[in-house]
Amino acid sequence: MAPPTGRPGYWGTPTSTLDWCEDNYVVSFYVAEFWNTVSNLIMILPPIYGAIKTFKDGLETRYVFAFLGLAAVGIGSWCFHMTLLYEMQVSLQSCHGKKQEVQVHVIFCLFVYLQWKEPVFHQVMYAALVGCLVIRSVFIVTWVYPWLRPLCYTSLGVFLLGFLLWNIDNILCDSLRATRQTLPPVVGAVTQFHAWWHILTGLGSYFHILFSLQIRSTYLKQRPKVKFLCGIWPMMHIESQKTS
Repeated sequence: MAPPTGRPGYWGTPTSTLDWCEDNYVVSFYVAEFWNTVSNLIMILPPIYGAIKTFKDGLETRYVFAFLGLAAVGIGSWCFHMTLLYEMQVSLQSCHGKKQEVQVHVIFCLFVYLQWKEPVFHQVMYAALVGCLVIRSVFIVTWVYPWLRPLCYTSLGVFLLGFLLWNIDNILCDSLRATRQTLPPVVGAVTQFHAWWHILTGLGSYFHILFSLQIRSTYLKQRPKVKFLCGIWPMMHIESQKTS
């Protein structure tokens, strides 16, 4: 974690229980952690577009809410890293795990976290939720729909890479901060590994929603196919099975 820099900022002294490795108020007077903030766009704009397309395609409402849930996490993370206020931290952590089957778990964890302000508790509970999703997904592509492995393993691989960079950012924070002092600002921004965590976990979560859509449409005897918007961004195109 980054020690306080002493720089004044629009949002005042940070009150959150976490302050990441990016120096505060270096790029902008109005944004505490600039790169950790703008990197959340990957979790906001594509999921909103995915929700709109899912709604227009007449797919199940649960997937509209899945995309919007991811966008809510991105917005919460934006507000937290922009302000470093405890209120914004709690709002972000209450956004994690919006799926119906984990709502009770999330409410319980949030209640405990409000009483016991220990960030490690939230991190462990979040890891437990992700672990359950990983086990369930691997089971499906191993014994149920093995031909759906590419998207599943892509999602998992991207997420794990983000998790690796998140740990490097935590463990080697002092070394990274010292290195950034010797680099041009734009080059130093590349070493903001917590920002990369946002980008990669945002991608991994987006891919996992597509994977869930792929599973569901396959179960419904439809024909899912990954297509690329503008040749770059993956979207799920689902065709109904032709009837004879």
